[in-house]
Amino acid sequence: MDTPTLLKAGPLAGPDAAALFDLPRPAGDCRIVVAMSGGVDSSVVAALARASGAEVIGITLQLYDYGAATGRKGACCAGDDIRDARAVADRLGIAHYVFDHESAFREKVVEQFADEYLAGRTPVPCIRCNMGPKFTDLLRMARELGADCLATGHYVRRVMTPDGPQLHRACDPTRDQSYFLYGTTEAQLDFLRFPLGGMAKPQVRQLATAAGLRNAAKPDSQDICFVPDGNYAKIVTRVRPEGAAPGRIVHAATGAVLGAHRGIVHFTVGQRKGLEIGGQPEPLYVVGLDAATREVRVGPKRMLAVNAARLTETNRIGPLPDAPLTAKVRSLAKPVPVKLEGPLGDGAPTTIRFLAPEFGVAPGQAAVIYAGERVVGGGWIDATEKVEA
Repeated sequence: MDTPTLLKAGPLAGPDAAALFDLPRPAGDCRIVVAMSGGVDSSVVAALARASGAEVIGITLQLYDYGAATGRKGACCAGDDIRDARAVADRLGIAHYVFDHESAFREKVVEQFADEYLAGRTPVPCIRCNMGPKFTDLLRMARELGADCLATGHYVRRVMTPDGPQLHRACDPTRDQSYFLYGTTEAQLDFLRFPLGGMAKPQVRQLATAAGLRNAAKPDSQDICFVPDGNYAKIVTRVRPEGAAPGRIVHAATGAVLGAHRGIVHFTVGQRKGLEIGGQPEPLYVVGLDAATREVRVGPKRMLAVNAARLTETNRIGPLPDAPLTAKVRSLAKPVPVKLEGPLGDGAPTTIRFLAPEFGVAPGQAAVIYAGERVVGGGWIDATEKVEA
């Protein structure tokens, strides 16, 4: 079929579309593999790749139960999403393959997600998924298919420099997904392409509409795709039933028992709602979780303040800059100034020290380090240094 009209004649047509993929040779001699989740973002990437003049192959990984996800809104990589990806590929006239990765996804992402909660930590499964099935496995498949690059619908920018490609925040700060991609290796970044990093979401939807894609108005995917209704604790206890073991809610400063809970999987550091311990003289927050004793420890907000965080499994992208650094300790947190103490990268542990006390830093989350717009790297928060002992 013909390339959609907008992509033929519009500002992203022809050579400009090819430029979005930074191809090593003339587009007509190249092959682009596109990771297609069934959402509008990856579908537009496929349309742009098709407009570039390169050969395009779409790949979808089925990551969890097809039947359970059928009819769900805001999911990805299962159910109706696979059907949407296939329909877009048919519309664009490109090859499309679906690979069953449900077992690997369950082991590498879902079970680890549950185990982290049982250990009193707060995991980020989207980062684990990117480190595992989405990039490691998809990159391998793309290379086996003879691709020149693997393109995804993530809102980040790949910026070429004399030192090689760097990972930068998206131009649209409301869509930026760089926090979830800090674990990308330099070798992976050399092969990856993110053509949407310079666009805003309304522009992407306009492209989808003009291209006649069936999912142009499809809702965005959930943060955790395999949690159907937002009830992550239900998923955890289904995978690890012991996660529902009850325990005590204890005041971290006085040791007083303030109540009981239905399992530490329902709590995370920094949480205030859902404690069900009214009648206290001041608002209380979760300041710590003890998996061994199943205690949820609470205290006033000042007890959440930390001076530093120890990171493990660290990754660095490109050289370490001689520039001020900031760090995000949650996906929706604002970057705050930090100093790096120790090496970063190759899995080595390191410490970030906050220049001002930071609140609600939860073990199990990721700390992602930036130099301006550039993603320097990051690691998993293993432990924190409290301002108040």
